[in-house]
Amino acid sequence: METYPAPARALVAAMTEAAAAAPERAVAIQGAPGCNSHIAALEAFPDALPLPCFSFEDALDAVKDGKAGRALIPIENSLHGRVADIHFLLPESGLSITAEHFMPIRYWLMGLAGGSIGEAMSHPQALGQCRHWLRARGLKPVPYSDTAGAAAMVAEIGDPAIGAIAPRLAADLYGLTLFADRLEDSDDNTTRFVALAPRAATGPISGARMTSFVFEVRNTPAALYKALGGFATNGVNMTKLESYQRGASFAATQFYCDVEGGPEDANLARALEELAFHTKWLRVLGTYPQARPRG
Repeated sequence: METYPAPARALVAAMTEAAAAAPERAVAIQGAPGCNSHIAALEAFPDALPLPCFSFEDALDAVKDGKAGRALIPIENSLHGRVADIHFLLPESGLSITAEHFMPIRYWLMGLAGGSIGEAMSHPQALGQCRHWLRARGLKPVPYSDTAGAAAMVAEIGDPAIGAIAPRLAADLYGLTLFADRLEDSDDNTTRFVALAPRAATGPISGARMTSFVFEVRNTPAALYKALGGFATNGVNMTKLESYQRGASFAATQFYCDVEGGPEDANLARALEELAFHTKWLRVLGTYPQARPRG
């Protein structure tokens, strides 16, 4: 069974115990204490009790099993694109997107005091966001399951030549020394998170809204063109469209999409009706308040 490095286990146990005492306040996150999702959960939900989970699947299962009222999952990054596997997991989870949260991402290089670091461990997303910085300094990137977990592993290994790239909070939690900051390759490095809950938000949503959905087009000529035509003719602003393949057949392409508005809007309702006509299946993942204006 996969588990956290030893320095993180006591923190995980304490946070899990606190979440179990008040599951309605618990927010399931992927990663060890000190990861970006931990920080984002406290930003988005100040009263939250972050519940660390080893994998994205574990975080979603925690919500489905009633151990947490919601999950907060990173879905895309401004530098490194979408987070792997999320587009597959969202439709399968049966959960609904109820909110979004944008967080600037800042990374530090950390390790043992007095060390000379030659390798940097971190999540592949973090390594990708810092790839130019790493290359310029000749540091070897070493993938790990999450950023803060990498920091905890560095503390456990005890090798002064191995460091971690993680948020500053991880250095505080695992007793590591900070060697460098602002490693990200762009000052506007930002990750978008989505909150997932068992049920969609009820009642009207004031202000600007987003709707997210996934669909699979029919295997016919111009299927995507026909499927998306209703959004243009009905004046719906589509802010994101990503394709992905399931399985090895390369015969069925699925799409993840974000649009402005909600299904109760007449123009979006007509666009979704037209989309459903031209697709094999369509699933609305949720309608939720915009956390940041588009356009």
